Amino acid sequence: MDVIVDIKNLKREFIIGDQIVKALNDVSFTINSGEFITIMGSSGSGKTTLLNILGCLEKPTHGTYLLDGTNVSNLSKNELANLRNTKLGFVFQSYNLLARTSAIENVELPLLYNSKFSAKERKEKAIQALEAVKLSDRMYHLPSQLSGGQQQRVAIARALVNDPIMILADEATGNLDSRTSYEIMMLIQDLNAQGKTIVFVTHEPDIAAFSKRTITLKDGCILKDVVNQNVKSAKAVLESLPPLNEVK
Repeated sequence: MDVIVDIKNLKREFIIGDQIVKALNDVSFTINSGEFITIMGSSGSGKTTLLNILGCLEKPTHGTYLLDGTNVSNLSKNELANLRNTKLGFVFQSYNLLARTSAIENVELPLLYNSKFSAKERKEKAIQALEAVKLSDRMYHLPSQLSGGQQQRVAIARALVNDPIMILADEATGNLDSRTSYEIMMLIQDLNAQGKTIVFVTHEPDIAAFSKRTITLKDGCILKDVVNQNVKSAKAVLESLPPLNEVK
């Protein structure tokens, strides 16, 4: 298997007043192509900082981060932006959709910075991504015309449109009810089954149970890094719920 993330002795320190705060302290791990990993930890454990570094939004203070063989520490701001746009897809808790822009236009956004695609190709790729998340019938709806789960599907389609090597999700079910969360996790499991590498930050153990491996952080260090022996099927959980018309 190809190693697409190789992190060695990673440290991220912030200076607050006269204090040095160690958000990450000597973290090392690898991620293989096709893995579905959850990163867990309580507030302040370092999981958001780690996700920001994985997403090339922050640079580590010490240590090395190789993304698909490229040493991220050596890159300029423009090179980092290019790497983010071509290799990574992001899904956020708050969807981050443009309010006055249709679903298909929101999905096209990452491609606007990629000069190798024509307007026609951008539209075709956006349609394919929306079809992949089963939203082809909502292409021209605005975010305000979509449910929370549908908005998150648009955000996932936007993350997919550049065919990234890794999708990074930050508490992507945090604003959703349980049923909709399971629907999103079923979609994530489907994408992973198709070969997508997924790193999913969550503080919810029941969400982590859908992943193949869980890295638990505490005080900026890796507390545990375990392969999940009994991966739950989100589809099976959904099918076990009572039909909506029976929910009181």
